[in-house]
Amino acid sequence: MKFGIIGAGTIGSIISKKLVENGHDVKIADARAIGLEGKKLAGTPVRVEDAIKNIDVLIISLPTKAMSSIRNMIDQVGEDVIIVDTSNYYPFRDDKIKEIENGMVESVWVSIQLGRPVIKAFNNLLAYTLENEGTTVDSSERIAIAVSGDDTSHKQAVIDVVFELGFDAIDSGSLSDSWRQQPGTPAYCTELTKDELTKALKKANKEKAPLLRDKVMEIFAEKKDVKFSHEDVVNLNREIYNS
Repeated sequence: MKFGIIGAGTIGSIISKKLVENGHDVKIADARAIGLEGKKLAGTPVRVEDAIKNIDVLIISLPTKAMSSIRNMIDQVGEDVIIVDTSNYYPFRDDKIKEIENGMVESVWVSIQLGRPVIKAFNNLLAYTLENEGTTVDSSERIAIAVSGDDTSHKQAVIDVVFELGFDAIDSGSLSDSWRQQPGTPAYCTELTKDELTKALKKANKEKAPLLRDKVMEIFAEKKDVKFSHEDVVNLNREIYNS
């Protein structure tokens, strides 16, 4: 398949690397129009306007607040192209977005900003997990990724890609259901198997999620001099998000 990626940060770069390793054609662009010279990237570094051409899937890996800035580019994307949103909303980084603060599902807001339907995926794993913890199909401990969206065929295509990159995938419902995999929920960055993730999605509490998300961020801020290991972060998420 042919992929375009907008966003050459950690998640976008890792996805690009894994796609290239699996034989896909990948173009990756920095949405801030900053040159990528000297940055080690898998895939072909291009301008945003080139990343959206002649592709099957467009993966957008940007902070939530940046979505509206690429609307003009998204208007030029072919109608058959699958658009994937990997973002997570954090008020301290994204500024407070009124609609989301008032309860709008994050990726529904993203879809409105882009003017296109999106598939929500790759958002409920830590970067380390995504890069290092993909496993073979027959592993009973295979970590799962939640995939949500309204177009069944587009969602299935993304589920197939997730599976190929070393993870199980769960159809977590419509885009309006994607709040179940947002920060602050039991499904978010807790490294769960398929069965565990299925239960976690059902357990999610929409009202509590933002409070639990902020609680974890407050803990990190209070312990800024502490070096948290990857395992520490996963365990903290499990403890707080399941409370």
